[in-house]
Amino acid sequence: NTQRDDLERQISSLEDYVRKHFPQTEYIVIKDIASGLKEDRRGLRKLIELARSKQIDAVVVAYKDRLTRFGFTYLKELFEAYGVRVIIAFHEEPKNYYQELVEDLIAIVTSFAGRVYGKRSRKYRKVVEAVEQAVKDP
Repeated sequence: NTQRDDLERQISSLEDYVRKHFPQTEYIVIKDIASGLKEDRRGLRKLIELARSKQIDAVVVAYKDRLTRFGFTYLKELFEAYGVRVIIAFHEEPKNYYQELVEDLIAIVTSFAGRVYGKRSRKYRKVVEAVEQAVKDP
């Protein structure tokens, strides 16, 4: 929920992108406020169902990791098997290997700590802060 404003900016940018690159296309916006690690997101399930029922031709995402944090290639192949293209609107500047690894590690620890301790617990915050501090001090 703390990233709701960022989500709204991404939606606005994607709508501009679609109108510019696909001016005659009808589109629907599907959004999730959940971790890209979570496999049973409502929006992702809806996208897969739309693809399966041949109701969409393409999925446009702002960045690759907005569809899923890991396993993007598998999801892309699944959509393509249903005849749906996956379009990445904005390509981030390439990150170096270390930056990407650190971000993934923090995402994994945050996700699992939230599942184990609950996202509002003090222990959850301490675990996440400890991992973030550890990766800042190489």
